Amino acid sequence: MAYVSKKEDESGLSSYYNNKTTIIQEARVFNDSPISPRKCRALLTRIVYLLYIGETFSAQEATTLFFGTTKLFQHKDSALRQMVYLAIKELATTAEDVIMVTSSIMKDMQPNSEVIYRPNAIRALCRIIDPSMAQGVERFFKAAIVDRTPSISSAALVSSYHLFPLAKDVVKRWVNEVQEAVSAKSSSSFFPGSSGGGYLNFGSSGNSNSGYQPIPSTSYITQYHALGLLYLIRQQDRMAVTKMIQQLGGGKSGAGTTLKNSMALCMLIRYAAKVMEEDPNIQRQILDLLEGWLRHKSDMVNFEAARAICEMKNVNASQLTKPIAVLQLFLSSPKPVLKFSATRTLATLALTHPAAVASCNVDLENLITDQNRGVATYAITTLLKTGNEASVDRLMKQITGFMSEISDEFKVIIVDAIRSLCIKFPTKHVSMLAFLSGVLRDEGGYDFKRAVVEAMFDMIKFISDCKEQALSHLCEFIEDCEFTKLSVRILHLLGLEGPKAPQPTKYIRFIYNRVVLENATVRAAAVTSLAKFGVNAVDDGLRRSIDILLNRCLDDVDDEVRDRAAMYLRVMKETSLAETYVKEESVFSLAALESKLVAYVNDVDASAQPFDPSSIPKISRAQLAAESTRPSTLDTIAAPATRASASPPPPTAAETQSAYVQQLADIPHFAEYGTVLNSSVKPAQLTESETEYQVTCVKHIFKEHIVFQFNVSNTLPDTVLEQVVVVMQPQADSGLTEDIVFQIDSLSCANSPGIVYVSFKRDNPQEYTTTSFQCILKFISKELDPSTGRPEEEGYEDEYQLEEVELSAGGDYIVPSYASFSSEWDRLRSGATATETFSLGAMESIKAACDSIIELLNMEPLGGTEAPSSTSVHTLQLSGLVTGGGGKVLVRCRMTFSRGQGVTLELGVRAEQENACALVVSVIGG
Repeated sequence: MAYVSKKEDESGLSSYYNNKTTIIQEARVFNDSPISPRKCRALLTRIVYLLYIGETFSAQEATTLFFGTTKLFQHKDSALRQMVYLAIKELATTAEDVIMVTSSIMKDMQPNSEVIYRPNAIRALCRIIDPSMAQGVERFFKAAIVDRTPSISSAALVSSYHLFPLAKDVVKRWVNEVQEAVSAKSSSSFFPGSSGGGYLNFGSSGNSNSGYQPIPSTSYITQYHALGLLYLIRQQDRMAVTKMIQQLGGGKSGAGTTLKNSMALCMLIRYAAKVMEEDPNIQRQILDLLEGWLRHKSDMVNFEAARAICEMKNVNASQLTKPIAVLQLFLSSPKPVLKFSATRTLATLALTHPAAVASCNVDLENLITDQNRGVATYAITTLLKTGNEASVDRLMKQITGFMSEISDEFKVIIVDAIRSLCIKFPTKHVSMLAFLSGVLRDEGGYDFKRAVVEAMFDMIKFISDCKEQALSHLCEFIEDCEFTKLSVRILHLLGLEGPKAPQPTKYIRFIYNRVVLENATVRAAAVTSLAKFGVNAVDDGLRRSIDILLNRCLDDVDDEVRDRAAMYLRVMKETSLAETYVKEESVFSLAALESKLVAYVNDVDASAQPFDPSSIPKISRAQLAAESTRPSTLDTIAAPATRASASPPPPTAAETQSAYVQQLADIPHFAEYGTVLNSSVKPAQLTESETEYQVTCVKHIFKEHIVFQFNVSNTLPDTVLEQVVVVMQPQADSGLTEDIVFQIDSLSCANSPGIVYVSFKRDNPQEYTTTSFQCILKFISKELDPSTGRPEEEGYEDEYQLEEVELSAGGDYIVPSYASFSSEWDRLRSGATATETFSLGAMESIKAACDSIIELLNMEPLGGTEAPSSTSVHTLQLSGLVTGGGGKVLVRCRMTFSRGQGVTLELGVRAEQENACALVVSVIGG
């Protein structure tokens, strides 16, 4: 028995909670004679409802229902016929042989049929036909698009929109009819006694429709649908889209536009903003149109234009004056949706232009007490970004008042705003820390508590005056924390910061309580935290106390806790182990580690040897923390959905490397080369971004080979390139011999980009070859036949000059890797060393010399030495790994600067291999 809620029972939904077996059995009502319209409508409604809630029908069940439904076509009940079309449209995707009902549907599409049937028939036909039949119904769709009845025209436009991906060439031929529908001239053609027909004389002799007079559309919704289809047809032609925007825009004032539907204008504004983003050269023209739309009578259009201007790239304060004035008027509107949209847009704008938004502060302060807590939250976050230090205390009091009345989602936004404010006004840390500690004790979910904890973490990191007080608040929080992840993170922080505190012993009680009272995961984290106190303890008494506590942990029921306690007891007794396992400041780069592990697992022959981590670059713990830091909600709040979808987040380094490895693994010839030692982090651009052919290059270094991957894109929609290759000519005596070239057989705009591979063999794998290549893109160009969409038989050979490709030490052979410079420099004293002096006369400062050296060598600067504190004398420290077993290499650059002579550089290099040492010297001296 199915139990339904009282609300569902009252709404009448309980009668539809039938299983599909019952409905299929009741489908025999379609065969009754005479047919009962009421029973059939009820059954069709239940079928559509089941599909709506996610119920699935098998192909046989859907086919049975589909053809049972089609038997109702002959009935004259208009409500039943409409329900039939709705059911047919939903079942068509699952049922088989649905194309058999095409002729029945097309009878209702005739211009002389009842107007109430035609829109439904058009929508159903769109789901039934396949792409090959689109040309056969072309005249019906053309007639319907320009029909003077809005429901028919809209149905045809929306159906054409859905047909476009399947039959692009056919739908593109309807552009004139769509343009006419956008112009909305039909509203002026409603003369008394006019017939229902219009296009190609359809409907002039109809019987049932002869007395029908179209009803004028007051919403002009047809324009909205027609504009969407028109843009879909022209979207590949930027000039055509720009011309469409200028024609429909209505000039600088916007008064001359033929668009009378507000949603159509909003869509036009979005198209204009997209064109302006892609082509900055027409920004001035589009901006004039947008400013004209700011004065439109529709609030929707005003807001869309204001938001488009606020989201412009490189927008300046003078351009923001008018849109901010419009948004400021919305702040005092009685309509909640206008207040919400205005505050949300201003909150986004305040991230980049707080001074421009500050003029709205008075209106925003009035919204803090707004009944809509979403509006109040955005108002407060905007004020926190635009306010000054004097207003912080007043805002904090107002925030405290309504924190208990809003959901966790808005609480996170408030906390993240305060998190940023702490860094902006560090002198106000007392009131902010008091607020955060207060909300930390309130009820809330994981996301809210995590936001508060991370805000405190930032205060500890950036504001030293509040470190002890914040640590005390966190200690009190873990006494009653229900979230394991947060407890572990806090214990980790206590292990890092606690030993540095003036009184480290006051934190040990809180940590050991976790060993006694918490689950195994938290107990293990507490053991690690205690060990850090013991290793870093200056007082022998404290070290003995930690030793006693860890010995107690050896009897824990969980093996992870016991193992950690045993390991750290040993570590505390041996200084060398403590340096490696507790005090070590570097960790493996997770992206590089993942890439190497994937290659090791996929290589069948690699299992014979143990995994070698020596070639994996290291990064500092600070870098690791920066990579894994969750982006602040304050930075992403109110991000427009269109921009988010248009520019998805870039792939991580690990994802990029994995993609390269997979692409190379798909080619059997490259499998013989072994594992990839290194791949370019970022593809090199070999053409201008505006050219018709765009090429980027990625270099893959193997033990005995170098593979160049050229990503080639063809931006010409009416041209196909065949037999695409890249001819590479290295410098003389480069030590490289061409091995093999993999071409692209056919490259069109649709399947771009394609990949050309060029492989060279290293004559001496022990040497690190550095050279440059002349590159030419060669291909056979063929025009596309517009009628068939296929390339013509005849083509012509063509070539395109590309930028030179450099094979250099930095980035190709050397990868950055973090190290503790002083200890590693001493360790490599017995290895390969080199010292050279260079005069860098072209350098205008030590900072410029540091930037150039780091860029050339592609090595990791250590200890903040990349930012010189003196303008005359400086020492730059660098660390890196050389691929292919070259091992670790350290560089010490001692520099002096004097006017007129530039920078004098003493380059000191220490490496594990002699050839790695020579490679670094050759880069600077070459």
